[in-house]
Amino acid sequence: MVLPATSHSSGRLVVVQPLKRKRCAGCRRGPLSLLMLEDGAPRCLHCADLGHLVFLPRGDTALTRRAREESTLSAVVVRFNRRKSRYERQGVLVEETALARAEARCLADAEARRRRRARDARHRAAEDERFAAAFTAEILRLFPGCPAERARAIAAHASVRGSGRVGRSAAGRALTESAVISAVMAGVRHVDTSYDQLLMSGVPRYEARRRIAPAVEAVLRGWQEAGEDTG
Repeated sequence: MVLPATSHSSGRLVVVQPLKRKRCAGCRRGPLSLLMLEDGAPRCLHCADLGHLVFLPRGDTALTRRAREESTLSAVVVRFNRRKSRYERQGVLVEETALARAEARCLADAEARRRRRARDARHRAAEDERFAAAFTAEILRLFPGCPAERARAIAAHASVRGSGRVGRSAAGRALTESAVISAVMAGVRHVDTSYDQLLMSGVPRYEARRRIAPAVEAVLRGWQEAGEDTG
């Protein structure tokens, strides 16, 4: 393996993870897991005055960037890839105190992101609650005889965020009459008829809907007429 001829690359100190067993040309310590080249000769980190640095593996870009910002002295660690015939970055060497400060900064960011996610979740929950309440009110306007608890259950089911149900469609979010009626019909279909049992017995969906259509219409008519009678 041919090692880099210099310990500097683009103005940065370079430390090598050797593939072969190497000994320090100065103190003869070895085999070395990390070495630095001086005039083509391998030096251990202690002889190269880098022994106080700690290794930070690659993988966390933000932590690496901040650790290097915080560290007065740092070095890039590389290893030769025989298959690709090139040196590849493995991580960096930084001061231990610098790494601690960088980790603290990253943790602070993580906490800030956690708080932001919590705020966003609360905001979405409040929005969903307001929308479900508006959906419930529209159900009760169109079907005054529908029990309030039932209306709330239908609205909650239809308006679950990310569900793809009618309440989350553009028409549903706009509380169009057709979308609200579709949600109520779906609720009645599954709760007040034998629709689910028909599907489980192998009846095709369109045929099952045809069979239970009169029952659905009867429930909807009853909820509408109950309001008319009250009026």
